[in-house]
Amino acid sequence: MEIYGDGANMDEILELNEYPIVTGFTTNPSLIAKAGVKNYELFAKDLVRQIPDKPISFEVITDDFNEMYTQAMKIASWGNNVYVKIPCTNTNGASSASIIRQLAKQKVKINVTAVLTLSQVCIASRALDNFTDSIISIFAGRIADTLIDPTTIITNSAGAISPYINQKMLWASTREIANILQASRCGCHIITMPKKMIDKYLLLRDKSLEDYSRETVKMFYDDAIKSGYIL
Repeated sequence: MEIYGDGANMDEILELNEYPIVTGFTTNPSLIAKAGVKNYELFAKDLVRQIPDKPISFEVITDDFNEMYTQAMKIASWGNNVYVKIPCTNTNGASSASIIRQLAKQKVKINVTAVLTLSQVCIASRALDNFTDSIISIFAGRIADTLIDPTTIITNSAGAISPYINQKMLWASTREIANILQASRCGCHIITMPKKMIDKYLLLRDKSLEDYSRETVKMFYDDAIKSGYIL
């Protein structure tokens, strides 16, 4: 299973690009805005210029399907490694299947995003067919936020897309390191994670639990001493 870096901080992305385990990148308009980026297109083109050889996903920023097509074609022109993020629906809940299929037929690499249900996976998968390389991003963390186990949906989704050799399933909205194991067991091809989580994974993946327990006790002890508490 591949690990993608998720975020919009240019310095962090370029640092992650040096990590051997990071094979691609995802971002979204919310992350880009939060990072203080003023010009979306200039930011994206600069990123593609500096990382021309790994998949990078950029999302359209319109709710109108006709404009979505125009923006998607523009984003795709930024580089051969660019995947265009198309939301599975617009804000009114109307399916994006038609525009997804239209773009896929033109060999635009697509990342169908904001997917939360098996039905949405199946609709997107049929629209993508095997026309182009594509990703379906299932927001596992958001599913879990509703007290629904995402692993059942994702395992079933893996089976649903299996006939399509060009489609990859991505575990998105990663909440904890253990999601790596869950995603792999569910049959995901990719998991995307922020830098701080990737760093934590690299730090702790071979950690002795006995050592980790002792270090936890020491942290509590040191903090208690520093606080000056008296009993």
